Amino acid sequence: APMFILGNGSNLLVSDKGIRGVVLHPVLEQLDIEDNVMNCGSAVLLSRAAREAARNSLSGLAFASGIPGSMGGAVRMNAGAYGGEMSDVVTKTEYFNPNTMEFEVVVGENHEFSYRHSMFCGTEGYIICETELSLTPGNQQEILAEMDDLAKRRREKQPVSLPSGGSTFKRPPGYYAAALIDRAGLRGLRVGGAQVSEKHTGFIVNIGGATANDVLTLMNQVREEVNRQFSVELESEICIIGE
Repeated sequence: APMFILGNGSNLLVSDKGIRGVVLHPVLEQLDIEDNVMNCGSAVLLSRAAREAARNSLSGLAFASGIPGSMGGAVRMNAGAYGGEMSDVVTKTEYFNPNTMEFEVVVGENHEFSYRHSMFCGTEGYIICETELSLTPGNQQEILAEMDDLAKRRREKQPVSLPSGGSTFKRPPGYYAAALIDRAGLRGLRVGGAQVSEKHTGFIVNIGGATANDVLTLMNQVREEVNRQFSVELESEICIIGE
């Protein structure tokens, strides 16, 4: 049976029929800091990693403090927010390779990081175990103030009070997905319980009882309309899995 590695699940849409196969949820939650190097198990939440970095007066992870994901998923998709991304700080990752049945290590630029991408995208069954982050000594008060500021901006701008899969579409080159969706007149568009967020059009939110199919149908409508009006192809940032 196919195997799916599930992190915190924050960027996923699982089909209404579910997943036929094995879902593996690693619980590797160790976190160590020595000097300016942090070693994190793949199940460590980004919010916890950012807090620990701040507690140790280390800067470089504040951008991740509000991303509701775990370290493994963040490395896999090179998660980012507010001008920072994982590729800025990740130096080494240990993972299990099911093809060789060995634990292997990838270092530096061999991660092949690019926008929302790493060498782990498109590889089935690779299990990220531990990641090493290189951080920078900083001023604890400044780091905490930056985290507070980003949290405030996130609360003001994003629909954090409603369930969503996070940012729905990747940023198309030269554009912002949310701006195109808004200009296309799609703010508030609904299919069943799924809605293009009134607060931030880059998100599709569940306003009550949305099925995966509602979300997919709405995503397709948005994609088609943006393409029709602006000739821009929107690509899903949410990982769609299951039958």
